[in-house]
Amino acid sequence: MVFKNLNFDSMLYLLTIFVDSQDNSIYKSITIFLISFFSNTFSAISGGGAGLFQLPALILSGVPYYQALASHKLATVALGIGGSLRNYKSLRNDIYIAVQILIFGLPGVIFGASLVEFISEQYLYLTLGVFSILLAFYSFIRSDLGLISVNNNLNFIHKIRFLIFIFFIGILNGSISSGTGLLVTILLIKTFGMDFLRAISLTFFTVGIFWNFTGAIYLSKIGTVPQNILFLLLIGSFAGGYFGAHVSKLKGNVLVKKTFTTVCLLVGISLFIKSIMSFL
Repeated sequence: MVFKNLNFDSMLYLLTIFVDSQDNSIYKSITIFLISFFSNTFSAISGGGAGLFQLPALILSGVPYYQALASHKLATVALGIGGSLRNYKSLRNDIYIAVQILIFGLPGVIFGASLVEFISEQYLYLTLGVFSILLAFYSFIRSDLGLISVNNNLNFIHKIRFLIFIFFIGILNGSISSGTGLLVTILLIKTFGMDFLRAISLTFFTVGIFWNFTGAIYLSKIGTVPQNILFLLLIGSFAGGYFGAHVSKLKGNVLVKKTFTTVCLLVGISLFIKSIMSFL
């Protein structure tokens, strides 16, 4: 009789642990999905910045940095696909620019991903953080920035400068990820005179899909990617990307510009704080 009671108590105890673990697992899954959906919705509107919430959330959930970065990059591929499906018509006239971004950016992504194990992250965080904050203030001061699309006449120097910047942004994308989509978006606006909607569509297609997929494949060699978390991220990123692109299409460049400025500022502050904390 005592044995039966002990057996029943043990089974009840194990069942309680199982239920608690299931509740925690469900809560964790819902949290990761919602973070992925909303962060990628704002990223789809602003042209970047999904890593502001998504990457730290993965790290806080216990995923190692390199695996979290690889998972985040794979998820942002879904973001790029979702956004591109909604805005594919605007890509037709910019295929030549997209090819340039891929040819000169992908080597930078591969180079940056190969350096991620060796470089000091805090210096990159500090540099990109300060630059993102300055970018936010520049966007705020220039009230007409990215609101209309014009065709700039580029000389040879302008074209070479654009390709050099694309290569270096690719290095940043491969190594720290956060905020690089914003840099490509603003570079397209300043170089080619694009409006925000046009520039973001091109950023989705090039950075969101091809750059991030290349970086994710390279980083996944460092360690395995948690499949259960990746599945949730892919769904949340695709849905958020499509929804954000839909909202930006409806509301136009004014909303996109405001969101871009806000996300730039938040990304910059986040990276700056992360860098300062790493020095302490």
